[in-house]
Amino acid sequence: MTMDRMRVATVLHALSDPGRIRLLTHLMEGEHRVRDLTDHLHLAQSTVSAHLACLRDCGLVTSRPEGRASWYSIVAPDEVTVLLDAAAALAARVDGDAEHHHGAA
Repeated sequence: MTMDRMRVATVLHALSDPGRIRLLTHLMEGEHRVRDLTDHLHLAQSTVSAHLACLRDCGLVTSRPEGRASWYSIVAPDEVTVLLDAAAALAARVDGDAEHHHGAA
């Protein structure tokens, strides 16, 4: 697998968890601290931290320290929006095709 395909696989893996997609969608509104995200998304701090680590490791999210806290934001919000929209459209298409084929049987 070429390096580009490996990077694509890494990004798609990061997007394979609904919790990480919720987190990314929330970060589209702007920078947040872990505490803000746990409050807004009603997730455990450890879960939010693990999701952020995954998203940061694949390059989708960055952080900046401020005092004892870190503020997290999306690295390329426009591209993430396009990717999530494309995934939603593909999922709808696949669901529609599956229903069409299932109904034809």
